[in-house]
Amino acid sequence: MDSNQGNQDKQPVFSIEKLYVRDASLEVPLSPLIFLERHSPQVEVELDSVHKKIDDSVFEVVVSANVKATSSADKVLFIIEVSQAGVFRLRNIPDDYLEGILSVDCPNVVFPYLREVVTDFSTKTGFPPVYMSPVNFQALFEQRKAAANKDK
Repeated sequence: MDSNQGNQDKQPVFSIEKLYVRDASLEVPLSPLIFLERHSPQVEVELDSVHKKIDDSVFEVVVSANVKATSSADKVLFIIEVSQAGVFRLRNIPDDYLEGILSVDCPNVVFPYLREVVTDFSTKTGFPPVYMSPVNFQALFEQRKAAANKDK
């Protein structure tokens, strides 16, 4: 066996196998009457990220957003729920780095696609578009780690 081949087999691998919308829904529950009123939507966004092992070195990472816009009179203008996913091949990565890659790097790849779907859906509601701010997945990961250590 060629020594270069042996070194290549031990090199860390991070590759994106597939990016896709796993689930999406849009609801404008009070349409069409809601369009006859003037509204300045108040938008709430809930974000979550989960991952699971699919195969020996293959993982699925899902970033989900739940976006709810309400009027000043607490009427629901629209609800958007999107789960954007990616399949990643991670090989020869030390265990102490794997959780960080799955919780930070992979969501950083997936998130721009999620943002695009949310903006596109919100535009289709007939209300002003929702532009999601960038997310610091590193900070979220650190918060989760700190909370988990605190519970121990």
